[in-house]
Amino acid sequence: MTKRIFRSIFFVTLGVFLASVVLFMGVLFEYFTGIQRKQLRMQTTLAAQGVENEGMQYFEGLETNDFRITWINNDGAVIYDTDTESDSMENHLEREEIKQALETGEGESSRYSVTLMERSFYCAKKLSDGTVLRLSVAQSTLLTLTLGMLQPIIIIFILALILSLVFASRLSKKIVQPLNEINLDDPLKNDCYDELAPLLGRIKSQQRQIARQSDELKRKQQEFEAVTNGMTEGIVLLNSKNDILSINPSAMNLLGVDSSSVGDNIISVNRTPELQELLAKSDEGKRSEKILELCGGKYQVDASPILSDEKIIGTVLLFLDVTEKEKAEQIRREFTANVSHELKTPLHTISGCAELMTNGIAKQEDIPKFASQIYSEAQRMIRLVEDIIKLSHLDEGAEDMKRENVDIYSVASETVDNLIPVAEKSDVDITLEGTSAVINGIPQLISAIIFNLCDNAIKYNKKGGKVLVSVKSEDNKAVLTVSDNGIGISEEDRERIFERFYRVDKSHSKEIGGTGLGLSIVKHAARLHNATIDLQSKLNEGTIITVTFPLEN
Repeated sequence: MTKRIFRSIFFVTLGVFLASVVLFMGVLFEYFTGIQRKQLRMQTTLAAQGVENEGMQYFEGLETNDFRITWINNDGAVIYDTDTESDSMENHLEREEIKQALETGEGESSRYSVTLMERSFYCAKKLSDGTVLRLSVAQSTLLTLTLGMLQPIIIIFILALILSLVFASRLSKKIVQPLNEINLDDPLKNDCYDELAPLLGRIKSQQRQIARQSDELKRKQQEFEAVTNGMTEGIVLLNSKNDILSINPSAMNLLGVDSSSVGDNIISVNRTPELQELLAKSDEGKRSEKILELCGGKYQVDASPILSDEKIIGTVLLFLDVTEKEKAEQIRREFTANVSHELKTPLHTISGCAELMTNGIAKQEDIPKFASQIYSEAQRMIRLVEDIIKLSHLDEGAEDMKRENVDIYSVASETVDNLIPVAEKSDVDITLEGTSAVINGIPQLISAIIFNLCDNAIKYNKKGGKVLVSVKSEDNKAVLTVSDNGIGISEEDRERIFERFYRVDKSHSKEIGGTGLGLSIVKHAARLHNATIDLQSKLNEGTIITVTFPLEN
């Protein structure tokens, strides 16, 4: 702005100077022209009077450096000329000033010479004898006058140029200085030009609006960061070039990056083809999702395009942990397959026996045996269905079951008494030891825990084996321990024995009986009581399972 003001002032000053010079030269030229004409008339009058009195003798010894004198006869012939021989000069009768002098007594004219670059003034006066005396003087043109004064004009021009530069520089700085010193933080307190008052007021208004918008943006950003930082799901915001604009801590952990990754391209962070395919679909304006394996788990990645005025300006990536969901889905599929398998076997047996009896193929003495087998398989199916219903109930939280004070030792004593006939049949000795331990729990589930642990300890034992059930209170906890010296559990089976339908000894599963859901019921019932389960086992040496209940649930 300073440069523009400087140029404007400089060129205006220079223009005014040049215009003044032209105007001055023109006025000066006209002024001197008038004086020269006046002097010419006066000299003509004096010369005419001299010729009237003295005749040709007047010209003797006369110095005429400034004027040219010509004496002309009334027929136009030149009698005398101070510059040229009269005989060689042409007739002057047709000259304008001569005609006027012969007609009116006086005459004037001017003629311009292109060759000499000058103008001549003529003044003629008629004498008493009819002759005409003419005086002429040469006047330089304005251009010649200007060229003659070129040196002083150049000097004055240079001085004016220097003064214009200094003046323009100082004035432009003085004009711009108040503008440069404007306090934009508080525009209305500036002591500046009155013409800027509306602009400063507008700036103040816009500053207030910008401040409000900035505060709103900061608040929304803080809210967004507070929400996303506390999310377990990963969120990544990308621009139209797939550069990272924002990434929350969960996404950083999944992708193995830190906050310095903001600004990097997402492809440089994760180059999996599935992610590139998601981004490609998002660039086309399509929402898509895929399952990716990240950090040892499975995550569903949703890619959604961000639209503004029907134009794609970015992408949102949402990482959802579906590890448990996938695991649960796998368990559900296995559960469905196991249930189908467990139901199919007794159903085939029942169907086969019933078919033999219906068609009369079975002998009369074999019918009781077939009926007994049908009954046994039906009871097995009933137990399986009951255990499945019980597990489903536990999965739902068993909220309809009432909690009350339960003495684990009393429940264990009753359970052991009921299992003694079963243990004797398997040639296993089962005993109970310990003291009273009262917790607030669900009696049915406490009984189910003890029953299933003891039942498994008897079933997976050896001839002459032993089962010891122990109950005690220690460190504000109730501890239930069921130990046996049976077949034990291998290391690879220990992580899976609490899964539904999982059996350690599959070759004897049919002989042993049971539904394969006992330990799953134990696991779910213990979880509802905030209890922990500890398993210690050695193959062919025995197993110790400890369930620890907090006394305050």
